[in-house]
Amino acid sequence: MISSKDLTQLSLLIKQWGNELGFQQVGITDTDLITAETHLDNWIAKGFYGEMDYMQRHGLKRSHPELLHEGTVRVISVRMDYQSESSDQMNRILDDPTAAYISRYALGRDYHKMMRNRLQKLADKIQSEVSETLLCTDIKVSMRGFVDSAPVLEKALAEKAGLGWIGKHSNLINRKAGSWFFLGEIYINLPLPVDEQTTAHCGDCTACLSICPTQAIVAPYQVDARRCVSYLTIELQGSIPEHLRPLIGNRIYGCDDCQIICPWNRFAKMTAEADFNPRQQLNTQQLLTVFAWDEDTFLIKTEGSAIRRIGHERWLRNIAVALGNAPPSPQVIDALTDKLKHASDLVREHVQWALTRQLRHLD
Repeated sequence: MISSKDLTQLSLLIKQWGNELGFQQVGITDTDLITAETHLDNWIAKGFYGEMDYMQRHGLKRSHPELLHEGTVRVISVRMDYQSESSDQMNRILDDPTAAYISRYALGRDYHKMMRNRLQKLADKIQSEVSETLLCTDIKVSMRGFVDSAPVLEKALAEKAGLGWIGKHSNLINRKAGSWFFLGEIYINLPLPVDEQTTAHCGDCTACLSICPTQAIVAPYQVDARRCVSYLTIELQGSIPEHLRPLIGNRIYGCDDCQIICPWNRFAKMTAEADFNPRQQLNTQQLLTVFAWDEDTFLIKTEGSAIRRIGHERWLRNIAVALGNAPPSPQVIDALTDKLKHASDLVREHVQWALTRQLRHLD
């Protein structure tokens, strides 16, 4: 049996080890997610999840951690900063209709594997401390780490663990670090002392609602994914609704507008992780350049990146929409005309739409 004193000491060590492993903050919470469950149920009832059927497929596992990992009584929540450039640099790309804007979380190495490895190291340290230092060899510590890879209400858990509050755009915000960070969790069966939940500090600000290019934030704390640029360019498998295409601008993978505009991000820290720095000049690529990548080039240029998940077909779909929104030019028209011969119906449909817009504006 581990004493309450030992559990308190262990929680302090967990936070120390987490910092040493590169996590900017570590918090601990219980598993009571009733409030978040109600919010999720209402969101699903409104159909805001679009084609993301997995949001309702797992039933109570999202809001009842013990159903996902048996014996869980606490959740260790961590965050890791990933911002690699200033808001001014991001805005310069967004303001250039010939440039390709990629959500800044995807510019570097895919965070999933890297953070999972760090969480595993943290779990190993916990196991070692319990077995070797506390000499509780009769206690089996049961743990499981997650990084955006299972039915986990990561933002709700992080909020309860004191890492920040869920803003009106539905992202987690920290008073001292903004919102440019990834989240991860370790489910554990030890009754560690829990941290105090943070209070919300959005106040009357509605900047994120106003800036959203497709008005996907339909009300404070409510995002209709079916309108969200991140959903449309990453999650959506098929055709992007025509009425939303002009609103996407030059965003070819995800969208950061609601984070860029958030006043709390003036406190955001630049990442110390070299893996999160831009690869392959993905932060400054031109639309015509990335549109010319064949599938082999796409796979080479996006090796180790989260971008790979959408595949080359949807990559071209997204860029075609952005080119349709670009200033008319012979170069763009030639590039689009060439892609009319593409084998994919999905690509050809979006290319034709873009070409029609280009020719209409050229006239």
